[in-house]
Amino acid sequence: MEQLQQNKEFIIRYFNAISGNSKPPLLLEEYTTDEELIGHIAFFEAAFPRYEIFADEMTAEGNRVVVRARFKGSHEGELNGILPTHRSVEFPFVISYQLEKGKIVHHWLIADQMSLMEQLGVMNVPA
Repeated sequence: MEQLQQNKEFIIRYFNAISGNSKPPLLLEEYTTDEELIGHIAFFEAAFPRYEIFADEMTAEGNRVVVRARFKGSHEGELNGILPTHRSVEFPFVISYQLEKGKIVHHWLIADQMSLMEQLGVMNVPA
């Protein structure tokens, strides 16, 4: 039980370190060896500089921590060919982290991309 709490606390420290701050590779490497996660963060940081993430719910089992969370940012850089809209967005996502030796070694993510596109104004809200 103690390890599960430590794993959750690690993810909270990680969220606090990157949320609302610049996310340089050196900072990310303190928390993860998952190159795909580092690339994912860099991709979103380029489009939404200093984006914030908020953990709404967190569960842990074994060496995994699953977080139901929210992403909040301002669209200031290109996103998959979409020029900056300067709109603020907030959308939910769920992410699972696998931890080993005090670092994130693998992740799995699902986000509400439709909500993001609607908020950016590139997709109409269904009637």
